[in-house]
Amino acid sequence: MAPQLTVVGSINLDLVAKVERLPRAGETLTGATLERIPGGKGANQAVAAARLGADVRMVGCVGTDANARDALGGLREADVELALREVDAPTGIAIILVASDGENQIVVVPGANEQVGSFSAPGNVLCQLEIPDAAIREARLQAQWLCVNAAPARPLVVDADLVVANRYEADVVGDHPLLALTLGEEGAVLLEHGREVARARPPRVDAVDGTAAGDAFTSCLAISLLEGRDREEALRRACAAGAIAASRFGAQPSLPTADEVDAILRA
Repeated sequence: MAPQLTVVGSINLDLVAKVERLPRAGETLTGATLERIPGGKGANQAVAAARLGADVRMVGCVGTDANARDALGGLREADVELALREVDAPTGIAIILVASDGENQIVVVPGANEQVGSFSAPGNVLCQLEIPDAAIREARLQAQWLCVNAAPARPLVVDADLVVANRYEADVVGDHPLLALTLGEEGAVLLEHGREVARARPPRVDAVDGTAAGDAFTSCLAISLLEGRDREEALRRACAAGAIAASRFGAQPSLPTADEVDAILRA
């Protein structure tokens, strides 16, 4: 039976400019190309979980503007159940610069995501920090199992069953009973009460765009654990999912299927 997951999180439309290199402070670059791609950490993780075989429900907010349709396109294509509110605010926007070496810069305009709340989220729940603290508290009160991806970093207002964070985010959120610490090209470590219980490294890939690599990692780790896989295998699969996403352009278009994760681990 497929694991069931409710994602409570952000929904954005990504405006992605591909540039040869990232600009320096005060510098203007030209010659970029622009694409409109569905994004938002919540929506990215919902799409990722669905492609990995989970039965996924997405809780979030969008505006009544034209951007909402484009922002929801990836969720609909992935057959994610939508439990959304339309609010009197613009749909969230992310402005992303992606350089030829895969490095990026991201600025998020939250818009409707600041009004996420008043929802039903029982069972297994995944949240990120592109939504208000009140929504995270509401999810904790309802969820039987809660995973929080601590990005963008700020102190957590709940105790989660699993926290996913990179080095910088971990410094902000502090210790948690089960923490997945992502280390970029070095892979990831799973810490239980501060003690290492699993470690994995990603397969080698050519980096193209790291925009949704963390989202692929987070969803794959959560789904792998909910499927009953042991921690080492779950962490190894999560690293593989993140690597695949980093090797492709765009947020949701880069997210791998379970078969693709299996294939790269067999290679």
